[in-house]
Amino acid sequence: MEAVVLIVVAALALLAAVTLGKAVRIVPQQRMDVVERFGRYRRTLGPGLNVIMPYVDRIRTKVDMREQVWSSPPQPVITSDNLVVSIDTVLYFRVINPKDATYEIASFLQGIEQLTVTTLRNVIGSMDLEKTLTSRETINRHLQAELDETTGKWGVKVTRVEIKAIEPPPSIRDAMEKQMRAERDRRAAILNAEGVKQSQVLTAEGEKQAAVLRADGDRQARILQAEGQAKAIRTVFDAIHVANPDSKVLAYQYLQALPQIAQGSANKVWVVPAEMTRALEGIGGALGNLGQLAGGGPIEAEQDEAVAAVAEEARIAAEEAAKVAEDVREDVRQAEENVGGGGARGKELPANAQPASAELAGEQRQSEQA
Repeated sequence: MEAVVLIVVAALALLAAVTLGKAVRIVPQQRMDVVERFGRYRRTLGPGLNVIMPYVDRIRTKVDMREQVWSSPPQPVITSDNLVVSIDTVLYFRVINPKDATYEIASFLQGIEQLTVTTLRNVIGSMDLEKTLTSRETINRHLQAELDETTGKWGVKVTRVEIKAIEPPPSIRDAMEKQMRAERDRRAAILNAEGVKQSQVLTAEGEKQAAVLRADGDRQARILQAEGQAKAIRTVFDAIHVANPDSKVLAYQYLQALPQIAQGSANKVWVVPAEMTRALEGIGGALGNLGQLAGGGPIEAEQDEAVAAVAEEARIAAEEAAKVAEDVREDVRQAEENVGGGGARGKELPANAQPASAELAGEQRQSEQA
């Protein structure tokens, strides 16, 4: 008897433990359990400790209330211009009513997948390829609006829809790459041309400014040079008028300038003016006066040295003038010989040249006398 009693007590204890285990339910956070009683919806258990009727109530589904992510495989979709593109989508959704998600549809996840595919085909079918590639935001808004309207009665809320990738056919991709490459080449050519244009414009502006500055500098330099020459001429002119030189000094200066006039390989023929005779006469008179002074009465030593120096300079100037006159006479003779062999013109030129030769000869004799 005692053994039978112990077995009954153990069976009752085991039954009580099993009944307690079936009656007490602990639901974790962000999960809700749907309870049925005799196959009919009874209630929804929230997070925490819950007690149900054992052997009468049972847990139908355990619904995850967190936001879930579903990524669809690539779906072939035909655009309005009859091109097939593959589109990948990503959905973000969460269950807001566990009862509707359990009893309104057999599998809300499968329903969302099929609804996304059909809605995507309807939206893309009204767009061409170019618009499809550039209208992702529009496609996302259309998908989210359609899914929200349909999945709301399932107790599911679609929070976000994203187009992950749009892949056109390989031939279309090649054509697009060529088009993009041509567009980039065109932009590069335009940018290069703009750079060359700006470079040439800047170079031309720089050359223009440099030319203007050089011209301005040359103008100022010429103005300053002319002003300096004018001041120099004015100073010389004033000095000459203040000094009031006589004909002897001018004749002497004239003789000193003759060698400089005769210099240069290009000076083949030059004309001695008629004033040469008077200049030589002035030099001769000056030398005669110097001779009288040298042969006259007593003169001081300093005056003798000054007179001798002036006489030496006059003699050197006379010798140079004689050399210049000889060169001139030789040039004139060669010119007469060259012209004399040229016909009628050669006969006229010697007649015109003889007075100049006679004048030069007279000036030469006067210079030798001096």
